[in-house]
Amino acid sequence: MTHPSTPTTPLLVTGGTGTLGSHVVPLLRAAGHEVRILTRRPRPDADGITYVTGDLLTGEGVEAAVAGVHTVLHLAGGPKGDDKATRALVSAAAGAGVRHIVYISVVGADGVPLAWLRTKLESERAIAGSGIGWTVLRAAQFHELTLAMIEKMTKLPFLPVPGGLRLQPVDSREVAARLAELALAAPSGRVPDLTGPEVHDLAALVRPYLTLHGRRRRPHLPVRIPGKPGRAYRAGANLTLDGAQVGRRTWEQFLAERAGQAAATARP
Repeated sequence: MTHPSTPTTPLLVTGGTGTLGSHVVPLLRAAGHEVRILTRRPRPDADGITYVTGDLLTGEGVEAAVAGVHTVLHLAGGPKGDDKATRALVSAAAGAGVRHIVYISVVGADGVPLAWLRTKLESERAIAGSGIGWTVLRAAQFHELTLAMIEKMTKLPFLPVPGGLRLQPVDSREVAARLAELALAAPSGRVPDLTGPEVHDLAALVRPYLTLHGRRRRPHLPVRIPGKPGRAYRAGANLTLDGAQVGRRTWEQFLAERAGQAAATARP
């Protein structure tokens, strides 16, 4: 039986400096664990965190990163190449005797036929077939990513509204807490998806943003997502409406907190 990681063994985190990783790493440190972070650029070690330079896409430095590690949290991701990066990590981890890989995937990875989601699904398969104990958590779109999308769209003179597209954004800190919990436990396989507490169409996501920032509403321009991806989105293949673990923090709560932080920063 594979046992949970202990504070005497470091945990490796890929993507440890990103949005999700920046929430996960402090939780692991608070639990008394040493943390090793794989980064593409050198950083000085600090506060129980060791930075190891490497690149998952080329494989450079990955074997050194996993050496002596019991558990790997694979949080790194990008618009392309995730499957290649995951296979490189899995190969190195298997050679190093890693006993648990925890992977963050995306709700709808097997339901929406888009290239970047396909790389997530292939990553899941590589991990499940690695012979290493594994845990995969699929999460909905983070609030931060949803906000970035909304900010770009509200700069347009009109608001494109894809018919049938719905999102259930989730708080990245709640995802981080769940990942830390999973990493410190025994391998669990595919666990229930983690989603936000509400399902919104795009117009419903935009309205509170505009209200909070005192901006006028934009005229809507209905658009249709073409082909198989469009049919998948309209069918809700990017959602988990039953059997998910549901977060508590709403989209409007996230927006209000962000606005408060911005106001505090702007004060002299």
